[in-house]
Amino acid sequence: MSLPLSLSKQPIYDHCFSVDRRSVAISKGNDVEIYELTDSSGKPRLLTTLKHHDKPVTALDISIDGKIVTCSQDRNALVWVPTNGDYKPTLVLLRINRAATCVKWSPNGKKFAVGSSARVISVCYFEDENDWWISKHIKRPLKSTILSLDWHPNNVLLACGSTDSHVRVFSAYIKGVDSKPSPTVWGERLPFQTLCLDHNLGSWVHDVKFDPTSNFLGAATHDGSVTFIYPGPGELEVAKISKVRTSFLPFRSLIFLSPSKVVVAGHDCYPIVFEGSAEEGWKHTYSIDDPATKKRNYNENQSALNMFRQMDLKGSSDTASSSLLTIHQNTINVLRPFQGTSGEVTKFSSSGNDGKVVIFDV
Repeated sequence: MSLPLSLSKQPIYDHCFSVDRRSVAISKGNDVEIYELTDSSGKPRLLTTLKHHDKPVTALDISIDGKIVTCSQDRNALVWVPTNGDYKPTLVLLRINRAATCVKWSPNGKKFAVGSSARVISVCYFEDENDWWISKHIKRPLKSTILSLDWHPNNVLLACGSTDSHVRVFSAYIKGVDSKPSPTVWGERLPFQTLCLDHNLGSWVHDVKFDPTSNFLGAATHDGSVTFIYPGPGELEVAKISKVRTSFLPFRSLIFLSPSKVVVAGHDCYPIVFEGSAEEGWKHTYSIDDPATKKRNYNENQSALNMFRQMDLKGSSDTASSSLLTIHQNTINVLRPFQGTSGEVTKFSSSGNDGKVVIFDV
């Protein structure tokens, strides 16, 4: 079962639901629109539009306490704080000279990271003295555009994927903001910009995520592969790589439904599920909203009457339709968990270039 929301005639590059799932924010050109889901059917009602960027908004995220962060091709990021039913923008000093491409709040909402085409990651935190957000840069050894970011639950470790084909894990520890983290499989001493993992996957890394146990990474790449990376005991050591090559078109987004199940989506316009483990390996098990299944059902139900009706309407015997057999009619850009716990997601949402946000059951 799925719930499609047609919210825009323009591509939706990113979307994010509020913590209580009563509202959703979407990128729409240079603006961000916030919709309230007013009833059980999920029918949306436009609440407000955030206007401040002068180029397309590339990404957005909502913190645990309701703050919205947006970033844009105009090289800026803004934090929107809910105030008396509206949102007040707060300046962020990113200090970048290229487009901002992705943004992600830390789990506790005290800081966020912005990836960019400037080959840097800006780790931003609030400075009370000047009432703005300032940033520290992670630079080395980044060599290209950052396409994706994901935080470890300890609010310190930060994974990134980029167009230089590398997956990396950095420390984004900010003294005075973060508590000293406990040792993990990714390392013990974690001063700012410490490189904990660096691995070349051989293709653009469109998305990267920590698994729910935070002990390994999943990555979706431009060659239609899904890769799982397990860190080793030594510094920058990789214990195991499990790469699943497929014949699918490039994947744009990945989320973990559980430690043994992930869902990916991209240019094929429907979600695809992989299951496995470090010991048994990973494989593609099934697809959600699979057009092959729908095509079989359609062919079985197609009657001569329908064929003649199409001929009469179109003046032709060509009954082919320009629409896809999937709910999304164009590339899916972003997947996000919608319902369930981090270790057992039962529903997830997607947004795409067709201007739709869709909520899927697993």
